[in-house]
Amino acid sequence: MEVKRKTQVSTDIPTASMPDIIFMLLIFFMVTTVLREYSGLPVELPKAKRIEKLKSKRHTSHIWISKEGLVSIQDKLHSVDNVRHVMYDIRAADPLLTVSLKADKSAKMGLISEVHNELRKADALKLNYSTKTAVE
Repeated sequence: MEVKRKTQVSTDIPTASMPDIIFMLLIFFMVTTVLREYSGLPVELPKAKRIEKLKSKRHTSHIWISKEGLVSIQDKLHSVDNVRHVMYDIRAADPLLTVSLKADKSAKMGLISEVHNELRKADALKLNYSTKTAVE
């Protein structure tokens, strides 16, 4: 007579500690994630009596123009002649793009005008001139 054994291997995965692991991972990623902010060039913005905030930072590209004549697009230095090509590629990737131009108050107006013309050639026509609020 043959005796049958009642041992069976269990194939269940224990899920009792799953919420604890998920919350620990969530807290870990919240603590270690760094939100990137554009630093750009050291620019002293001109003052204005009345300003408006941009509606969306998501569809915004930043261009800095320093008083020394340096042009920075998204934290990379470019020549004025190269602005058109760089902005065309960025604009092609995001059709709702708004360009935020941050020029130093001592920057030459000729350089700002050249950048503006290059933006026109790149079909980046939504342009925002950034300023600070004038304290009275």
